[in-house]
Amino acid sequence: MSANMTVPCDNGLINLRVGAIILKDGKFLMAGNARDAYLYSVGGRIRFGETAEEAVVREVREETGRALAIDRLGFVHENYFYGDIPGVNAGKLIYEVSFYFYMKVPEDFEPVGESATDEGRVRETMQWVTPDDPRTIYPEFYRTELTRPVLTVKHFVTDERGARA
Repeated sequence: MSANMTVPCDNGLINLRVGAIILKDGKFLMAGNARDAYLYSVGGRIRFGETAEEAVVREVREETGRALAIDRLGFVHENYFYGDIPGVNAGKLIYEVSFYFYMKVPEDFEPVGESATDEGRVRETMQWVTPDDPRTIYPEFYRTELTRPVLTVKHFVTDERGARA
């Protein structure tokens, strides 16, 4: 197994990540766990030697137990944030570039299994979410952008560095 594309840089980290956009009946599928007080996109880090497309197909299969094909690339997201995983990246500045792909979702799709976080210590669950769900979700743009999908690729930048000032 190749290493995840997380690279130390200065006092921080650079991550290359993929996310799957799985839509069904006006809801989108998100991952969650008992450690974090937020939900996040199905997906994960690209492994060295993988393309982003290969990584999203692998991540969907690992996290949902189902194989889905890619429809199209929907978003590229540059994100500066501080890590929150104790003993792994807590307090470190992370620059993450994520590629979010719309997946082809069959009518009978339901996730069939559970996975674990990258560090393998925390079990993940899959949850269907509506845009008006009050829980915190990442990426936040899912709330607005997934209610009115377009065929172009959109680019977003989120920068939380100023939040620490």
